[in-house]
Amino acid sequence: MEVLQLLLSGLANGCVYGLVALGFVLIYKATEAVNFAQGDFMMLGAFVMIGLVNPQYMGMNFWLAVPVALLIMAALGYLLDLTILRHMFGQSQTAIVILTIALGFVIRFVAGLIWGHEPQSLHSPLRLGDVRLGDVVLGLVDISVIVVTLLLTLALWQFFQRTKPGLAMQAASQNQMAAYYMGIPVKRVQGAVWALAGLVACVAGILYASKGTIDISSGFIGIKACAAAVIGGFGSLPGPLMGGLIVGLIEPFAARYLPAGYSQVAPYALLILVLVFRPHGLFAQVRTKKV
Repeated sequence: MEVLQLLLSGLANGCVYGLVALGFVLIYKATEAVNFAQGDFMMLGAFVMIGLVNPQYMGMNFWLAVPVALLIMAALGYLLDLTILRHMFGQSQTAIVILTIALGFVIRFVAGLIWGHEPQSLHSPLRLGDVRLGDVVLGLVDISVIVVTLLLTLALWQFFQRTKPGLAMQAASQNQMAAYYMGIPVKRVQGAVWALAGLVACVAGILYASKGTIDISSGFIGIKACAAAVIGGFGSLPGPLMGGLIVGLIEPFAARYLPAGYSQVAPYALLILVLVFRPHGLFAQVRTKKV
């Protein structure tokens, strides 16, 4: 039964990692840039929700605040692309990486200025209590996180497979020049991808804050999410979600069955092995070009 508890906790954490990693991959596939501020987007989304819901701030109803927070983070992602990233067109990938790292510092500074540096909790109805099975206590919030992630994954899969904007995003991610000649507005599609990445990060932030406290340093979860994206593979959308689940499962089992401290190292040890033996990721769909 202890294994069940570790499994559920690991899956719940892995869902959050996977959603943040999905934001990495969405932006990378659309722009070939890695947004190292994606974890800070997650943190900011959580604090936006705290600002809307908690009584000491606006005190909105949770379910009314969710779409407002999602729209705010989606708009922030789109405006970031419109006002800053489009002006970086033609610059090296190194310059864009440095820009996103600096953006992460700015987000943490602004969040600390508005909400402070102390840990805060989100007043979330997802905290439904616990279920006791013998000596094992299972948190219903973990089950809620897993269910919400599955529903969001299904919605994204339907979006990319069955809608014109989703198909346009896939086309632009595979070949921007060909998509441009086919009449797809590549720049607007890239802005929409940044908006979608902001929305997904906000969902991850709400789920993460529903599990416990959050502070401005929680954005560093993006480091684990980036590792999850590499483990799963940047080449496919299911890859980062699966990579997040793997990282999430490794941590509690390593903490339980390995010597102290190994739980933090274990995901990165797996990352090294993946980079050595399967550099495209465990679930990547590698396409070969024929000349």
